Amino acid sequence: MSKLFGTDGVRGVANEKITVELATKLSQAAAEGLGHEDSVSRRPKAVVARDPRISSEFINAAVSAGLASSGVDVFDAGVLPTPAAAYLVDDIHADFGVMISASHNPAPDNGIKFLSRGGEKLTDAQEDRILEQMEHEPRRPIGAEVGRVRRFSDAEDRYALHLLKSMPNRLDGMKIVIDAAHGAGSGVAPEVFTQAGAEVVVIGADPDGLNINQHYGSTHMENLQAAVLERGADLGVALDGDADRFLAVDHKGTIIDGDQIMAIMAVALKDQGVLKDDTLVVTVMSNLGLKLAMQQHNIHVVETKVGDRYVLEAMAAEQASLGGEQSGHIIFSQWATTGDGILTGLHLAARMNATKKKLSELATVMTRLPQVLINVKDVDKAAVDDHAVVKQEVVAVEAQLGETGRVLLRQSGTEPVVRVMVEAADKATAQQQAQYLADVVSENLPL
Repeated sequence: MSKLFGTDGVRGVANEKITVELATKLSQAAAEGLGHEDSVSRRPKAVVARDPRISSEFINAAVSAGLASSGVDVFDAGVLPTPAAAYLVDDIHADFGVMISASHNPAPDNGIKFLSRGGEKLTDAQEDRILEQMEHEPRRPIGAEVGRVRRFSDAEDRYALHLLKSMPNRLDGMKIVIDAAHGAGSGVAPEVFTQAGAEVVVIGADPDGLNINQHYGSTHMENLQAAVLERGADLGVALDGDADRFLAVDHKGTIIDGDQIMAIMAVALKDQGVLKDDTLVVTVMSNLGLKLAMQQHNIHVVETKVGDRYVLEAMAAEQASLGGEQSGHIIFSQWATTGDGILTGLHLAARMNATKKKLSELATVMTRLPQVLINVKDVDKAAVDDHAVVKQEVVAVEAQLGETGRVLLRQSGTEPVVRVMVEAADKATAQQQAQYLADVVSENLPL
């Protein structure tokens, strides 16, 4: 049970790992660990939302049943993005929330993610509390003490209004293509961009329960690129299945990744005087070009391990207003407690409209250095950080690359794999040095 929670809740194949039984038991344990423990004088309440994949329906029913049977009032928000669930937990002062989604994963997968009071990601201690509670009999109230399940009828409207209120300016005169990945943002994303003043073209927004993330969204950008070019749009917005990530396409059909978006928005927030302590939080996988660009703009960069939870922890420690990942999981702490793809898309579009600059021009704020990643399989990954020969060769390659290059060796979290990443001023050098270090790892760290 100690490995039940991953970096983003509990995930697996629906009806295989994510079963009705597990969903019910998890919810009953969360009712105790996140609800009753902190709400001794009243009945706790929880917000439950889901993405549109078919299995989310029965998991939603099981989660709601588990919570209500344990004396928690459930506010069922229906199909909404993960960041909407997080916002709503805080907005109605709920004790916690539950998001049912497997994000950018294919339709057969699903997941259960809990949000603590305020819409925050769970701490390790809170996850441990839930796991411990699963070993005990659940609370079984009767009569009037049983929780109620009710439709959260204005959930989408509350979230949409929140997004619109966050914007520094409107999007009038812009044409924007939105690709919702047939996911949780299919309804609210087009609505909000339209209300913000943009002319909106919508693709990938016809969820049927089985097509989430299929050929559309931030992991499949081809249809969005084609639509932007075909419709002569200013911007393409690519969400993932639960709309907590965002990647962009400029008017030329070029993909703009999370690093470039963070660079643009960091400069924008600094210009507006709201980039707290002129600090940006990124992971070690962010391109060196981002860090070099931030140096030019006197913006301090804080690096964390890979994973949004580490970004959030560092943002809290630094009281930073902006942070995120190259994948497009970007957090504006003034407006959100998690990555929000729709929020990020709105603010990028607002920056374009305020400056009257094309996205391709704004993106020149940073130059992406060529990056090569090689996965070295079947090696003793635990030894990579301390092996003398490997460390020596890494130092030698870093010396050759100088200030225009970077080396990162990282253990896989789930496989006997070491990930070798090299950035350099040109692709050939990056490829050559990455392959060299991959061979060093393979030769010196056999299983």
